[in-house]
Amino acid sequence: MAPRPIFAVTHPRACSTAFERVFMTRRDAMSSVHEPFGDAFYYGPESMSERFQDDDAAREASGFSNITYRDIVDQIEDAGKEGKRVFIKDMAQYLFRPDGQPTQVAPSLGQPETNNPTRLPLNILRKFHFTFLIRHPRRSIPSYFRCTVPPLSKVTGFEHFLPSEAGYEELVRFFDFVIDEGLVDKRQVTVIDADDLLDKPEETIRVYCKRTGIDFHPSMLVWNEEDKQYASGLFEKWKGFHDDAIKSDSLRARTHAQKQVSAEVDDQEWTEKYGVEGQKLIRATVDANVGYYEYLRQFRVKV
Repeated sequence: MAPRPIFAVTHPRACSTAFERVFMTRRDAMSSVHEPFGDAFYYGPESMSERFQDDDAAREASGFSNITYRDIVDQIEDAGKEGKRVFIKDMAQYLFRPDGQPTQVAPSLGQPETNNPTRLPLNILRKFHFTFLIRHPRRSIPSYFRCTVPPLSKVTGFEHFLPSEAGYEELVRFFDFVIDEGLVDKRQVTVIDADDLLDKPEETIRVYCKRTGIDFHPSMLVWNEEDKQYASGLFEKWKGFHDDAIKSDSLRARTHAQKQVSAEVDDQEWTEKYGVEGQKLIRATVDANVGYYEYLRQFRVKV
């Protein structure tokens, strides 16, 4: 029997798709499941998102209007039936109601559980090896905003920005919950910061592999045409969000150090790109989530 499925839990625009592509190269031993719970979160009968709440046409067009959280769990179990280790990358927010609203176990998965704030029952959560990926909100929030305004919104279908989709608050809630429940050992927790991944990709992936029991090969960081086609098929359902990751042919270290700029410089750049109102919305969302990011960053793996 393969070891427990690895579940890389993150928030939007954390460079998680590039990270995920590393493990998609290991099709000999691993089976990738790409952001599965978003199907139920956005479109299915157990949907919790406000984005398509009143848009039945969009939900039908997605092809996921009938999918439940039970269906997603079944898909994950099916992915491991050939004996390969399953690698899942998904957003913590897909397991919670937005804006801190009370969340219960999905009806398709069973009865509510006391003190379980997620959509998945504990007997299912215990099956996974959880890891975490984060990125500073001053980089992730503008990146997400760009996906929700023209011209890219015409491709993604996400036609307005929702601060509730930032994902940091839910990631912290999930992080604390799985530690409190003993599903993750706080002394051995694996948190990867996107900046470390981009500065030292091989070192970071080597450490991640060691902590999750994956055999590391340098070839995992270089992607051929077959890798690209495989990734493109998995990413098809989230059009426009993964274009850069699909076009990439490797995970290389940045050649220039990340610039440390002031809030004023960021604000000016955001105003030039998205106007005054866009800048204000991005700034408010960034500021609201910095504390969550910094809390998680204290646990990051240092390479």
